[in-house]
Amino acid sequence: MRGRGVGGAWRSNGGGGRENMAGARALLRQFPLLLPQNSRGTAYEGFVTAQGRDFHLRVLLPEDLQMKNARVECSWRLRNTLGGYRHILQQRLQSCPDLVSFMVELKTVLVSDNPQEIALKNTPDLHIARPPEYYSCLVRELEILGWNKVAYVDTGLTTVKLRAEDSCGRQHLITLKFSAKNSLADIYSQFLAALESLKPFWDALDELDGQTWVLEPEHPSRSATARRIAIGNNVSVSVEVDPRHPNMLPECYFLGADHAVAPLRTKLNNNMHLWDPEISLLQNLKDVLEIDFPSRAVLEKSDFAQDCGICYAYRLEGCAPDQVCAEPRCGQPFHRACLQEWLQTLPTSRQSFNVIFGECPYCNKVRKSKE
Repeated sequence: MRGRGVGGAWRSNGGGGRENMAGARALLRQFPLLLPQNSRGTAYEGFVTAQGRDFHLRVLLPEDLQMKNARVECSWRLRNTLGGYRHILQQRLQSCPDLVSFMVELKTVLVSDNPQEIALKNTPDLHIARPPEYYSCLVRELEILGWNKVAYVDTGLTTVKLRAEDSCGRQHLITLKFSAKNSLADIYSQFLAALESLKPFWDALDELDGQTWVLEPEHPSRSATARRIAIGNNVSVSVEVDPRHPNMLPECYFLGADHAVAPLRTKLNNNMHLWDPEISLLQNLKDVLEIDFPSRAVLEKSDFAQDCGICYAYRLEGCAPDQVCAEPRCGQPFHRACLQEWLQTLPTSRQSFNVIFGECPYCNKVRKSKE
């Protein structure tokens, strides 16, 4: 149930354009995971991919297809990623002539390491000379805070990296770029408070990492909110956890052959009402899916980490195989990119929109792959 809920929305109030057939083809070519939901072309839903992650969104257009009254609804993950830069996209939505142009603008913001640079690219860079008192005050504050907490200071004393440890002993870093008005002690206190507010989130993910076989990410950072957890041979579930509400029902996406994942989807849909925010995320997943995850004490990760049947490697550009042949007697896993390339070379393959249908390299059963 990927993209289970819509977490935020914004609406434009100006500008406009009309989608034509060429625009629809351009949209499908550049954003194949954003699909029309009706024949009039007034509703689109799907995903925009940036930096290896899929962000769920829904776009609603008026009957005249003008962008001035378009509405964009996004999941909480997309909303949090955009942060304070949603107003930039509101302005772009207002000025973009068509949906393709807006989606390009959205992806540009998502792939940027610093979205603020996009918002301020036409703003002159103002350099503020700092008085000597600024530097002496900063050094004093660093001494009061303790040099053991300082991980890095640049030569201009404008950027400082501080290390901190939360109540569970986890190590964290914060990078500060501040002006003379900032109080280092106050900022550090706020940082510690923020760490404690995220403690339930890290506790939940630490439990998943410690008691289940996490296939991806291979080495999760503290900022990683997703986990792909092994359920069985070539069957896994990807969960996206909300950092602010880690014990609520997460976004879930099952990976594996249809005959294996269909019962899991059914159990999830039928047992949603059993989700209890008062118990742990892992226990809730076990109860709702009616399963026990493979034990780390009994099984090895290699029991689930099978190589791709085309390139014969487990990881391809950091990604594990996420496609599985639907034939129960086959069940061979593949990387999405490998499978797409294989199917595109077969003369018997056919394509419908962004889905390619062709024969499995192992059992010759017709299967499909999304671009």
